[in-house]
Amino acid sequence: MTYTGDVTPGGPSDVRELPDLTIRKMSVSPMHNNVYLLTCRATGDQLLIDAADDPQRCLTLVAEGTGSLHHLVTTHRHWDHTRALTDVAEATGAVTYAGDLDAEGLPVAPTVRLVDGDRISLGDLSLDVAIVSGHTAASVVLAYRDPTGHAHVFTGDTLFPGGVGATRNDPSQSFDDLYRDVTAKIFDRYDDDTWIYPGHGGDTTLGAERPHLAEWAERGW
Repeated sequence: MTYTGDVTPGGPSDVRELPDLTIRKMSVSPMHNNVYLLTCRATGDQLLIDAADDPQRCLTLVAEGTGSLHHLVTTHRHWDHTRALTDVAEATGAVTYAGDLDAEGLPVAPTVRLVDGDRISLGDLSLDVAIVSGHTAASVVLAYRDPTGHAHVFTGDTLFPGGVGATRNDPSQSFDDLYRDVTAKIFDRYDDDTWIYPGHGGDTTLGAERPHLAEWAERGW
């Protein structure tokens, strides 16, 4: 079956098979939060991105892979991305990660506080870490560069189809900061065929979004 990235809360996961990495995506909660499971095909090591809600469903997703969870990354501190974090961390014993400046707002203190330029080893594979400010102080963006294809970038709530993440819900948020970091750390680093996996809703590519950068800057959201 062909991966589309179209998932619904409580529905089945969608699976993308790359030569060295398997990506599973599911949706939880009425807010349509996306949860991603990355599996190194050579070693079976697994990494979960955002235990957002429904801990049993998150654990079922882990079981759809190899059954063990080695890494648990929270993209940012907002409550809708952390509701299952405590339960999934306790059930799996996974190493937990979050952006350094977002760490204090989490229900589980991360084992590893990430900074810009870090890398996370997933079995034989490596994920690049970028820290993006504006939506929160230290939102985590993870990128996998497929040596046989294009890049795959997991953006949390920093980049979506149609624009950057929300910046009007909290006085600490900044559209200017978010637009600057998304441009410099995502659009300037990756080609148009880069696949974007956001924190809510459907996927996109940089090629689909790049023509609209000036429009986003002008409108301010």
